[in-house]
Amino acid sequence: MDLMQILQGQLSDEVLGHLSDQIGADKQQTATAANGIFATLLGGLANNASSEGGLSALGSALDRDHDGSILDDVMGMVGGMMQGNGGNAGNALNGSGILGHILGDRQEVAAQQVSQSSGLDMSQVMKLMPILAPIVMGVLGRAKNQGGLDLGNLAGVLMGSAQNAQAGGFGDLIGNVLGGVLGGGQAQPSGGGGLLGNILGGIFGK
Repeated sequence: MDLMQILQGQLSDEVLGHLSDQIGADKQQTATAANGIFATLLGGLANNASSEGGLSALGSALDRDHDGSILDDVMGMVGGMMQGNGGNAGNALNGSGILGHILGDRQEVAAQQVSQSSGLDMSQVMKLMPILAPIVMGVLGRAKNQGGLDLGNLAGVLMGSAQNAQAGGFGDLIGNVLGGVLGGGQAQPSGGGGLLGNILGGIFGK
């Protein structure tokens, strides 16, 4: 199961067009930025899920707030959040809260790296991040519920998906984003884990 591929599949041409119009960018730049945001959040989730406490907290959040139903109408969800209605729809659409749990105080650092990779400015990326974050949790929740994932293999799926994103053409972008979150240190790939395998454990100072 490749979560990155599933996430990209949520961004139809119509959804990308709507996002691009709202932030004043072309669709290609918006798509590039979205891929960077998705990859960063998958990496952050994989890091969180690498500890027993973090994995348990993630499982509880998915069971409580993220059943994947928001994916039934991504266009409607995006439109509502663009109009500022996300905060009234509970934790499933609380993009800022989701970002806080996954990235903590590294949000602006991550946004800066996505900005450099995509050509969007920081303000445009910061607008995209809380809109895309619920989609990540929705995809993960639906994968858990419909894919029969339990906590024992959820972390493996997250790590595998992040590594697949690296191997699938997002290596430079992921390296720039996650390396920047780490403070700019360049991790060198080694063994089967590659760049992500080396740096995910240290994203949040662990």
